[in-house]
Amino acid sequence: MKLGARWENMRLLCRTIPVVLCFLAVQSSSAAAATLTNQTLDGFTRYVQATEARINREVSRPDGFLYIDELGSERRSQVDSELRSGGTFMERLVTRDSAGREIEAPGGLIHHWIGDVFIPGASMREVLDFCQDYNQHKDYYPEIIRSRLLSRSGQDFKIFYRIRKHDVITVTLDTEHDVRYTRLDDRRWSSRSVSTRIAEVVDAGQPGEHELPVGQDDGFLWRINSYWRFVARDGGVYVECESISLTRDIPTGLGWLIGPFVTSIPKESLESTLANTRSGVLNLVALRRK
Repeated sequence: MKLGARWENMRLLCRTIPVVLCFLAVQSSSAAAATLTNQTLDGFTRYVQATEARINREVSRPDGFLYIDELGSERRSQVDSELRSGGTFMERLVTRDSAGREIEAPGGLIHHWIGDVFIPGASMREVLDFCQDYNQHKDYYPEIIRSRLLSRSGQDFKIFYRIRKHDVITVTLDTEHDVRYTRLDDRRWSSRSVSTRIAEVVDAGQPGEHELPVGQDDGFLWRINSYWRFVARDGGVYVECESISLTRDIPTGLGWLIGPFVTSIPKESLESTLANTRSGVLNLVALRRK
């Protein structure tokens, strides 16, 4: 991808001024940095379709429902011990096409992670009540600064989040998502969340705050899909989430600045989401059972 005017100017500027001043210049610039092209989006769509085909096969089987169920016995025992101690399991995934080739999104980067937590003493109803209480998510997830249920029809939800992400630089995003929950049997549920709109917000919280055109922004998050699995067993509920997100690629010469953001944030965000889901449900359980 060709560098946008903003990033090209910043790259040249960084050769001649100190890093701190360069950072401030990047923060204050408002020119578009990247464009989400049809080619990039097509690659992401192919990746999602291949991944969802595998997920659909997995959730339809009663055994091996979770990703961690398919780990080797020694590794599975270690992970189970960590989860029961309040830890979070995380692993990077890669989906390939039917010929075993990588599925690329030219001009973009696809980030694919899966994670698990175990919530002891919780019921499936308590976990679902917490996950579906979208108006309150801002109180439990630090990077969600506004949350709102837009509409609900049965187990279909439309939701709004304002998200603030920080790693070297801070980015604020207004996002909308379609979420569908599916009951598989008495012990197992799944859900699918798909972003329908993501807009970067400039000067968030200030009188002049405004959105950049969708798909013509800094490219820190263009798409995100999340696939959740819930299973009640072992005296609690296992919660697993698989996340696939799309960001811009890393401009030449600016890896030091935005590289850590676009590569580390997807993992850290999912890990934080799972940990806060666990703690949030435990708080809910404690309040209900007083």
